[in-house]
Amino acid sequence: MPILGLGHTGLWVTDLGVMRDFYERVVGLTVTDEDDEQGIVFFSTQPEVEHHEFVLQRGRTAPPGSKLPHQVSWRVDSVETLQMYHHRFKEEGIPVQQEVTHGNAYGIYFFDPEGNRCEVYLRIDRDVRQPFRKSLNLEQSAEDVHAEAERLLHDGNPAYQPATWTPIPDSTKAP
Repeated sequence: MPILGLGHTGLWVTDLGVMRDFYERVVGLTVTDEDDEQGIVFFSTQPEVEHHEFVLQRGRTAPPGSKLPHQVSWRVDSVETLQMYHHRFKEEGIPVQQEVTHGNAYGIYFFDPEGNRCEVYLRIDRDVRQPFRKSLNLEQSAEDVHAEAERLLHDGNPAYQPATWTPIPDSTKAP
């Protein structure tokens, strides 16, 4: 029996209230269920189709700065929506690691309040050998974003521009 797709994923968290606010208000997910006693919140991007795709539960035991998940990625519908997140993250002071083209997708890698790396991305209908990652300027028109991404596919520079992973400092500890 083949796997049909990823059903849902979840994170152990330290501050459930801060993380719930971030994923509900900043990322835009819908809370579909929660249990305060169990310290768990369920989210969906399409609650009428899928009860939950993402779960947060109190109980993180890893120290701040630990690399836990590689990333949690959220697909968007357009360059304009990606640009909306670009501006929202700036306004909210959300740490952004890199804004990129993968050739087959454009994305923004960012960190949630507990330092988990996430991505919002737009899938592009083209086959590009991976890894491919080059910085992309989302401060231009959607048409120019597409043109720049196309140019970057063929510019002759290395196909992978790594970004250094930098954990968010633990704001709960005194300096």
